[in-house]
Amino acid sequence: MIRFLVIIILVVGFLILSIPILFLEWLIGKWNPRFRDLSSLRIVQFMFKLILKVAGTKVTVIGEEQVPTDTPVLYIGNHRSFFDILVTYSRCPDLTGYVAKISMEKIPLLSLWMKRLYCLFLDRENIKEGLKTILTGIDQIKRGISMCIFPEGTRNKGDELLLLPFKEGSFKMAEKTGCPIILMSINNTAEIFENHFPKVKPCHVVLEYSAPIYPKELSKEDRKFLGAYCEKRIMETLKKNQTLV
Repeated sequence: MIRFLVIIILVVGFLILSIPILFLEWLIGKWNPRFRDLSSLRIVQFMFKLILKVAGTKVTVIGEEQVPTDTPVLYIGNHRSFFDILVTYSRCPDLTGYVAKISMEKIPLLSLWMKRLYCLFLDRENIKEGLKTILTGIDQIKRGISMCIFPEGTRNKGDELLLLPFKEGSFKMAEKTGCPIILMSINNTAEIFENHFPKVKPCHVVLEYSAPIYPKELSKEDRKFLGAYCEKRIMETLKKNQTLV
């Protein structure tokens, strides 16, 4: 429970103390938007790394050298834990917006930081609004901002090696922009917190990045069912890395 309480204090403390930082970032943006964006990214990444350290999370990273740093990408990952965001976002080399559920837009201060970092809020119950969110993501990729989405649609609370079906609409951002897809296979994050709520326990997490996938280079069948193709690839990697945790 001590780790859990310390993390709560860190999160709440950061959100409150960051109010003047948000204002300062706004002022910087008037002068240099790129510098503002990168400074916001690094501030949040520092906090995420600090939280992971307090949680006692050891992360083994595989294939990170394959992630392009000179072009935006679409990150696709499996989703088991709130800590998936901390583990992956803390390693993004450049501006990256995550697609989150619409309910997170209502959280004070947190939603301000998310918007500052180009995160989008997806209403999966409203097809029209969901399409608008995907179109915004396409526009952000065209402007050089990577995007990340967990196409299971929600946290998978079942067997880690039995993924929820990937939603094909999640891949439109890559199909419409031609940007590479980077698969993120994440093992054992639920063991940090969700498997023994409310305790936060030290554990070993494995994060593996795939080589860039370009939809146009895939077979006609794989392009047609891109979600199923990526789901299969991630599941194979999860099974391979299960012995490492």
